[in-house]
Amino acid sequence: MCRVVFRFLLLSGFLLLPAAASRAQHPEGTAPLTGEADLASEMVDGIDRFLLRKIAESKSRRAGFWNRDLSSAAAYNKSIEPNRQRLMNILGGRDDRMSFDSPEIMATVDDQGLVASGERFKAFAIRWPVLADPAPTAKNLPSIYGEGLLLVPNGPAVGNVVAIPDADQSPEQISGLADGVSPESQFARRAVEAGFRVVVPSLISRERSKRNGRANLTNREYLYRAAFELGRHVIGYELQKVLAAVDWFEKDAAGEDPRIGVIGYGEGGLLALYAAALDTRIDAVCVSGAMGPREGSWQEPLDRNIFGALREFSGAELGAMVLPRCLITDFADWPAVNLSGDGGAPSVLTTPSVQDVRNELDAVAEVAEKLIDSGVQTVGITSVSGDSKLFCSKALPEFLTAVGGDDVNDATVNLKATTSGADGAVDRTDAIQKRQQRQFEEIDRHNQALLRESPFVRKDFMGKLDKSSVEAYEKSSEAYRETFRKDVIGEFNNELLPFNARSRKKWETEKWTGHEVVMNVFPDVFAYGVLLLPKDLKPGEKRPVVVCQHGLEGRPTDIFQGDHRAYHDFAAKLCERGFITFSPQNPYIFQDRFRTLQRKANPLGKTLFSVIVPQHQQIVNWLKSQSFVDPDRIGFYGLSYGGKSAMRIPALVTDYCLSICSADFNEWVRKNASSRLNFSYVWTGEYEIFEWDLGSTFNYYEMAAMICPRPFMVERGHFDGVGEDDWVAYEYAKVRHLYAAKLGIGDRTQIEWFVGPHTINGQDTYAFLHQHLNWPAPE
Repeated sequence: MCRVVFRFLLLSGFLLLPAAASRAQHPEGTAPLTGEADLASEMVDGIDRFLLRKIAESKSRRAGFWNRDLSSAAAYNKSIEPNRQRLMNILGGRDDRMSFDSPEIMATVDDQGLVASGERFKAFAIRWPVLADPAPTAKNLPSIYGEGLLLVPNGPAVGNVVAIPDADQSPEQISGLADGVSPESQFARRAVEAGFRVVVPSLISRERSKRNGRANLTNREYLYRAAFELGRHVIGYELQKVLAAVDWFEKDAAGEDPRIGVIGYGEGGLLALYAAALDTRIDAVCVSGAMGPREGSWQEPLDRNIFGALREFSGAELGAMVLPRCLITDFADWPAVNLSGDGGAPSVLTTPSVQDVRNELDAVAEVAEKLIDSGVQTVGITSVSGDSKLFCSKALPEFLTAVGGDDVNDATVNLKATTSGADGAVDRTDAIQKRQQRQFEEIDRHNQALLRESPFVRKDFMGKLDKSSVEAYEKSSEAYRETFRKDVIGEFNNELLPFNARSRKKWETEKWTGHEVVMNVFPDVFAYGVLLLPKDLKPGEKRPVVVCQHGLEGRPTDIFQGDHRAYHDFAAKLCERGFITFSPQNPYIFQDRFRTLQRKANPLGKTLFSVIVPQHQQIVNWLKSQSFVDPDRIGFYGLSYGGKSAMRIPALVTDYCLSICSADFNEWVRKNASSRLNFSYVWTGEYEIFEWDLGSTFNYYEMAAMICPRPFMVERGHFDGVGEDDWVAYEYAKVRHLYAAKLGIGDRTQIEWFVGPHTINGQDTYAFLHQHLNWPAPE
């Protein structure tokens, strides 16, 4: 009789057994996994290559969004109206502007609002109403004003101009009433000296400060964060201010031709281009320090992030939307902006090459030539190369001539800029700072008012769900699922690749074996995770699977070894209870490396979950191919960012038969958009967390409604800092009402409250898994 002697090694808290001692099954149909590279790092790098390739491909795909009728100017404008509507929507310009008779002069008893006066013009401090308070009972109360300067020539005005400074310039600087801009580039002043009435709006600055003692954010990024979550945008707010000035010019003309031009530099140049692309009342536009390709927008300040813009719009498409009106491009250097992280999004603004700009303008010229061939004779496209340091200088005469027409003579337009002409200017430093603060606070308050109204908007949005029966509910929810998939998460049109699965056994205890598994998803994109197989799994037996998801900066190993304070080895403990578990590596790891993936995805109308969802679909598909897996009993359980995953992935990967959200469930829109609650993300370094327009569509109740009627559970520690109990309860109450009161399936949903922090508690959730995955709990 032979006696076999086994050597036992203790490593990382595991009892490692030689392979010959194991009777556990192994992943089926997999090739050997070789190499020692960091698979998480390779995953992030592969997704990065995939997204950069998609950005490059977007240029050739844009034509599919356009159906231009070039037969006449009217036909052309009509044919691109759907594009204009989509552009206005993604810029957040969703709200009707207020009607007003004229701007208000910002005056007090001590200050009559006259900033300066002289031989050629007067300058007034003004404001004008733009957007009303969103509350139904406050529709006549202005919430957001445009504010800046009105420059009025002392003689009759020959036309109207909106002159927009860069975000780091004041209206006074481009009006010659404050230092900081060379006389040649004081384009607002030069316009009024040439006889034009000029409105100069103030923009939100890029000034940085610590927010609530945490992330160091510019004013623009701070306001962007909440606005983006609510389907609005700091660009959209400022665009509405510009267009409200255009409204006044038109109204004040009383039926006559108002002759309107818009000119801007840097941030103002970009706004001028958007305004002219959208509004045919603008006769001419001059874009300085802003024209160029938009494929690199993911590197620019976060407040320039526009969800889905690259699908349809780059510099060429925006320029072509101005046609057949006059488009003038000034080849000036872009503003130099370089923002380090420190909690805000790292970003840089750099001047594109002249050739890159010309390539965009050549594409505009192709459209213009086709319009000319159709007999449209009013097309004007001009690019001006002058001193790259003098923005809006060489281009200004041509712009003013395009706006003013025959009433503007060359001598007046080409008048050299001077430092004289407006006397009595006073030091405006204090007034400029106070105006900036007012503009900042108005947008913040407006965002918060939108946040308060957002539950009513979402309730209307979800109004087509049929809750008369479970069957009717499932049928009616499919349209919402597609909206969530395509418009909120974003879906790539790639087919999933064959698995080409590779695996290796790497861990073993007395009760289970652990296998690394890698499988292909898309070109350069793969899924990776750790499969734990119980050793008592019998040949021919089919077991339920729990997919166990780590949180931010986590790895699969965190949730089955080392007793991490948040995870407590829950994947291993569930395997010891008889479940098969699979712990995927999700790509939210390596800080800025993964956060810039979101930056690259957003301009395509996609998100990080546009990649994570197909990764999980491939994981589930592969699990279902294994003979020891019951394909109808695969559940999802995630903590923290894994809980965020638990709300989004099972809503779309319907092969998951249940979902448990741990240490994340929240009034999510409020958590992202509130500037009042201490646990809000508006203060923090998670600059990738914001998702376009969840405020109008899918909060956590609405996401849970996409999981329903499958079982859904929340695990909540009273001392978990991700939220507060009252807001968690508020949002979950709607889930409970749907399951229990409306559909009569209250046994399929549950919340566990426990005294503890941000952690897996592993009590009621384990019982929930045993119940709904139909697997006996240990005695």
